[in-house]
Amino acid sequence: VQLQASGGGLVQAGGSLRLSCAASGRTFSNYAVGWFRQAPGKEREFVAAINSSGDVRYYADSVTGRFTISRDNAKNTVYLQMNSLKPDDAAVYYCAVGRSGSRIRLGQNVDYWGQGTQVTVSS
Repeated sequence: VQLQASGGGLVQAGGSLRLSCAASGRTFSNYAVGWFRQAPGKEREFVAAINSSGDVRYYADSVTGRFTISRDNAKNTVYLQMNSLKPDDAAVYYCAVGRSGSRIRLGQNVDYWGQGTQVTVSS
């Protein structure tokens, strides 16, 4: 599976962005997908994950209520809708796939990583 993340950019605090993670490969629907982020000088951290069928979602506490992860298996794409963005949300965002959303949440059993997309939030 190859992953292509897009949708990053510059937004003012309080604004919104929608990230997309497009996958190639016919087995995408078998995978759970997660989003991670890494800010300069910080470790990569989990943001959100969704299971293969799209009915179970996981969120980091820091984004709960502001971010929503969803997927369209017909389009081989997972989305991360980010609302009420804060300067602390600024980072490079990465998508990743694995067999279990609960494992991805822990950063475990990730099979593939995509390249990142930059999110910048101005105060």
